[in-house]
Amino acid sequence: MGMNKSVAALLPELWLLVGSLVVLVSGSFLPRRRLGWVRALTAAALIGSGVSAALALAGPDQLVYDGTFAVDPATGAVRLIAVVATLLVIALAGDELRDHLRQAEICALLLLATLGTVLLAGAHDLLIVVTGFLLASVPLYALVGLTRTAAAAEAALKTYFFGSLFGILLMAGVIVLYGLGGETSYSVLTSSLTTAPQGPLTVATVAVVGGLMFKAGAVPGHFWVPDAAQGSSSFAASFLTTVPKLGALVAVYRLVVMLPPESRAPLLVGILAVASMTLGNLAAFYQDDPRRLLGWSTVSQVGYLLVPVAVAGRTPLALGSLVVYLAGYALTNLTAFAVVAALPQRRTLESYAGLASARPWLAGALVVSLLGLVGTPPTAVFAGKLAIATAAWDGGAPWLTVAVLANSLLSLFYYLRWVAPLMRAAAPSDPEVTRTPRPTAAAAASGLRVATAGAAGTLVLGVLSGASWLLFSGAVLR
Repeated sequence: MGMNKSVAALLPELWLLVGSLVVLVSGSFLPRRRLGWVRALTAAALIGSGVSAALALAGPDQLVYDGTFAVDPATGAVRLIAVVATLLVIALAGDELRDHLRQAEICALLLLATLGTVLLAGAHDLLIVVTGFLLASVPLYALVGLTRTAAAAEAALKTYFFGSLFGILLMAGVIVLYGLGGETSYSVLTSSLTTAPQGPLTVATVAVVGGLMFKAGAVPGHFWVPDAAQGSSSFAASFLTTVPKLGALVAVYRLVVMLPPESRAPLLVGILAVASMTLGNLAAFYQDDPRRLLGWSTVSQVGYLLVPVAVAGRTPLALGSLVVYLAGYALTNLTAFAVVAALPQRRTLESYAGLASARPWLAGALVVSLLGLVGTPPTAVFAGKLAIATAAWDGGAPWLTVAVLANSLLSLFYYLRWVAPLMRAAAPSDPEVTRTPRPTAAAAASGLRVATAGAAGTLVLGVLSGASWLLFSGAVLR
């Protein structure tokens, strides 16, 4: 990789940074009736960032700004996935933001959190990891508490508490690694840490990887996820369970590749993967609230996503399979949350009875997303699960392949608990059945549009999984 300080190399990040500032300043001067313009400005910034990222994929791999940030296909993939996911969140938030006095601030927070995610993905220096972590975390605290309900306040407090705790853990690990390696740049640490004593190196690895588990929403940093998914607004829940983990997982991948074998990083990540998969699935068994179920589902999905990270550097399939799964998961998870957003009055799984006849398009999108999360063909997550299971086997970790298959079977039960009521007739005495859920016409329309687009996208991505695999893997491995 070459090294330079070209501003053009960071154009996708600059779009997000400048866009957030423009949106924030515009919100201070625009009259209330014209605040809708800030959503258009936010979308423009995201589209500009996405186009720049797509064009950058054709360029050479490089380390920019003294080797602190990697511009390579992995960063490019996260740039694109994060931007598309945030655009879908903005579309989903249309009705909730329309009359909100703070919509400029909310849009700026979404852009800054997306920027933090991208920084985490491209970080090639421990200080950039800390910067990306803080930038991706702080906006979440405000987004979770937007609805000003008791549940949202509790979720915001819990998110802030665990964010602070794991942030301190991350920084403590960074300090120890700096002390052992004498530098924060991965380019130097790769060689200097090979002679570091194993005890302190293992402690630092546990602290850094553990700290990033908060952003990924995996064990042991997962405690805030179900509460935040249940208590926050629909668009905030969809964003925080999707976008931040994109950058965190690629950041952990780069760390595992950089750290020497004495750190035991692959074994640690493998254990966290199995713990997240299993705990997320077992906890989801007993959930009756759809949002809380999706929160625990998110914890289990991160476990699957950690599988290729655990074999990073041991198989050429690892990074490609991680990126393919990330793309499929983001689209599928947003689809499920879009259906929930369109039906806010249905707060239990049983209240979804009769949806197939009352709202067939929404029911279809929900079935596609839930079966997709299980890993049923021809959805995108199926391609991702197949890819990560293959990568684990090829990377010499067949126990992880077994864990993926066993947990996929385990998850089938609670996803089907949600699918089954859709086909049943609603009980006449059930008020959720006797009236069509209509929070507002605009919210229902936004949810329907995002849900159907997401469901179609996950099917298309699944059908074209071979081509997408070649695209991502070919790019990653070039």
